[in-house]
Amino acid sequence: MLRLLLDKHIAKAVALQAKGKRPSMDIQSIHDWEAGTFLGVPDAEILMVAAKQRLTLMTYDQRTLWKHASDLLESGHELGGVVFVDEQSIPPNDIGGLMRALVWLWETRGTEDWHNRLIYLCPGPAAPNREGDRRSTEGKRRKRSAS
Repeated sequence: MLRLLLDKHIAKAVALQAKGKRPSMDIQSIHDWEAGTFLGVPDAEILMVAAKQRLTLMTYDQRTLWKHASDLLESGHELGGVVFVDEQSIPPNDIGGLMRALVWLWETRGTEDWHNRLIYLCPGPAAPNREGDRRSTEGKRRKRSAS
């Protein structure tokens, strides 16, 4: 079962919005987890404590956390899993996009075992455009005016 812990580089609003969208989603920010006592703690220690609580860490920190996670696995430690996010795919300031991707992950893979799993998060399905698809409307207008 997917239980998400968002690292310090991910806005708390992501967890709040995802939980608002899917109340059954088990998601929390490291800012709130264990009353914030793990802010500033070394990544390897966070990974080990999260594993004991069966939490999957989500992070933008691909460079150092990939190495820490790999080193822990190679030395025989267990992980609760790590979900990496690429800034090019989902920018950190795209709270809605990140929330949609997490909800999509929860809905499609939330019941799977995340033990020792390392994955990259893909953008979720695009949010419906509330104002209609302007591009298709503008394209139709251009075609009519060109005739």
